[in-house]
Amino acid sequence: MEVINSNSAQLSNYEVLKHLQQLKDGRKKDKRQGQLATITYETLRYLENTPCNQQTPETITACLKALEPFNLSKNEKLMIINSPPTTALEIQLMIEESEERLTEEQVNEILKIVVLHFPHVQKVEENEDETEEA
Repeated sequence: MEVINSNSAQLSNYEVLKHLQQLKDGRKKDKRQGQLATITYETLRYLENTPCNQQTPETITACLKALEPFNLSKNEKLMIINSPPTTALEIQLMIEESEERLTEEQVNEILKIVVLHFPHVQKVEENEDETEEA
């Protein structure tokens, strides 16, 4: 496989999931064999167990609009969409020089935005905490 345009666009996990699902649905007619089918299957299996499986184009767009005042780069926004943070530490890892660029209130506001637009992420974290305690 040859990469024709390596920097054409950055896709979110949601976009990759939807594209691979379309490929899978169309493949029944095409009967692709070999490595492509394996890669598609394994990637779909992985993505279906991530937060992107519960996202919609509307929630992603609304979240990105809500994040505009924070002057985040495209890559930082993409990381927040792909792996919605649930703690301030996760935000520090995603946003370059977050200690200088964001106040504690802004970090808390980003966390509230994420929970507002991706409520399933908070539920997943709570379920993991409950299983750890048991």
